[in-house]
Amino acid sequence: MPRKRAAGFDNQREQIIEQAAALFARNGFVGTSMNEVALACGLSKAALYHYVSDKYELLMYICEGHIERLCALVDEVGKQDLEPEPRLRLMVERFVEEYADAQNAHRVLTEDVRFLEPKDQKRILAGERKVVEAMAQAMVGVRPELAASKMAKPITMLLFGMINWMFMWLKPDGELTHERMAVVVSDLLFGGIGAVGLGDEVRKKK
Repeated sequence: MPRKRAAGFDNQREQIIEQAAALFARNGFVGTSMNEVALACGLSKAALYHYVSDKYELLMYICEGHIERLCALVDEVGKQDLEPEPRLRLMVERFVEEYADAQNAHRVLTEDVRFLEPKDQKRILAGERKVVEAMAQAMVGVRPELAASKMAKPITMLLFGMINWMFMWLKPDGELTHERMAVVVSDLLFGGIGAVGLGDEVRKKK
C-alpha cells in the first residue's frame, strides 16, 4: 500500500523547485549539487529525496512547469472573444507579467534544456512551438499578409527577444514596472509592425 503524502507535500515540493530554479539559473544545472539544493531549502539531503528523486527530475519540473504556464496563458487569451489588436496586446501583457515572476525558470529552460533526454526535450520543445505559433498567429491577425510572406515567425521571435531578456536590465525596485513595460512593448510593436517590409520590400530598403 503506497504511503500517504503528508499535508503540505505539494507546497514543499514547489518551494524546492523554486529554490532549485534559482540555483540552476545562477550556477547552471551541472554546477549545482543536490547538497546545495537541500541547503537552500533548509532540508537534509535525505529529506530532499522524499520530495524529488534526483536533480534531473528537478530540471524536468522546472522546464515543464514553465512551459505549461505559458501554454495555459496562450489558451486563456485564445478563449477570449477579442479583436486582433486587443488580443495581441493582451498576449504581450500576459507574457511580460509571467516572465516577471519566472525569470529563473525561463533562464533554466533557455540554457539547460539541452541536458534533458531526447524524449523529454521533444515534449518541452513542442510546448515552446505551440507558444511561438500562437503569438505568430496573433501577429497575422493584426497584419494578415505576414502569413504569405513567412515573416510572422521572425517578427514573433524579435518580439520574444524584447520580452524574454527584460529581466537582464529592468530593476525590480526601479521606476519602471513590468506593467508599464508591457505597454511600451505593445506600443513599440504596433508603432513599427506596419512599417516592416515583406518580401521584395525588405530588399528595397537595404
